[in-house]
Amino acid sequence: MLGRAVVEAATRRGHDVRGHARADLDVTDAEATRQAVAAAQPDAVVNCAAYTDVDGAESDRQRAEAVNARGAGHVAAAAAEIGAFVVHISTDYVFDGSKREPWVESDRVAPLGVYGETKLAGERAVAAADPRHAIVRTAWLFGAGGRNFVDTMLALGAQRDEVCVVTDQVGCPTWTGHLAAALVELAERPGEPGVHHIAGSGSCSWNELALEIFERARIDCRVLPATSDQFPRAAARPAFSVLGTERRDALVLPAWQDGLAAYLATRVAV
Repeated sequence: MLGRAVVEAATRRGHDVRGHARADLDVTDAEATRQAVAAAQPDAVVNCAAYTDVDGAESDRQRAEAVNARGAGHVAAAAAEIGAFVVHISTDYVFDGSKREPWVESDRVAPLGVYGETKLAGERAVAAADPRHAIVRTAWLFGAGGRNFVDTMLALGAQRDEVCVVTDQVGCPTWTGHLAAALVELAERPGEPGVHHIAGSGSCSWNELALEIFERARIDCRVLPATSDQFPRAAARPAFSVLGTERRDALVLPAWQDGLAAYLATRVAV
C-alpha cells in the first residue's frame, strides 16, 4: 500500500525509481537484499516492507521479527554498503499510549505487543547498520492497494444500518498519498537524519474517523460508541498514540480530514 504510493510520488518528482514487491525481493534474505541494492546503486532507499498484522504477530513473533527487525537491518546494511541514505518506516505502536499529549521523537518507547516490539527492534537495527538514516514513525495508514480501516468501513456501511466503533483509541489517520510525498522529500534531504514523526495533522478516535468516512461518502449508517473491552483482541493497542514532533525541520502533513477526502476522491475516480 505505502510502497506503491512512494513509487508513484518519486516518479512524479522525476526520480529514477525501482520498486520491489515482496514477490521480487524478500528483505529477510540478507544476501538477496544486498545484491538488489547494489545492482540499483540508488542515492536513497525507502524501506516500506513490514509485517503489519498486529494481532497475528502475537502468535507469530518469529515472522514479525524476521521482517520488522532483521529485515530492516538487512535493508539498512545494504544501503550503507553503497553509501545510500535509508528512510525506514516505523510506527506509533512503539509507544504505550499512556500520555495525553502528542508523543514526540525523544519520548520513552514502551511497546505493548510483539508488533511494536519488533518495529522498535527494526529502528535500532537501522540505526546500528547505517549512520545515514531517517526513521519515520507514522500511524493509522489508509490508501490504495492494501487493507485499511477506511475501506473496511465503506464495505460495512454498504451492508449494514449501524456499526459499533471504539471511542477509546485516539491517533492520527494518515493517507499514504500525503505520507509518500513526504518520504520522497525526506529521501532528498539526507542532511536531516534521525527519528521523524510524520502523520496526518490533527487527531481523532476510530469512532470519529468512521463518522467522517460515512459523512463524506454520503453513506447512511449509524456509528455507535464502543470501548476496546467490548472487542477483545490478541494484541493490546495504545489508547493515545497521537504523534507530534519536536524537530525544527519537521515535515508536516495536511489534516487527516484532507487526506480522507483525497483518498475518497481517488476511489470515486477509479
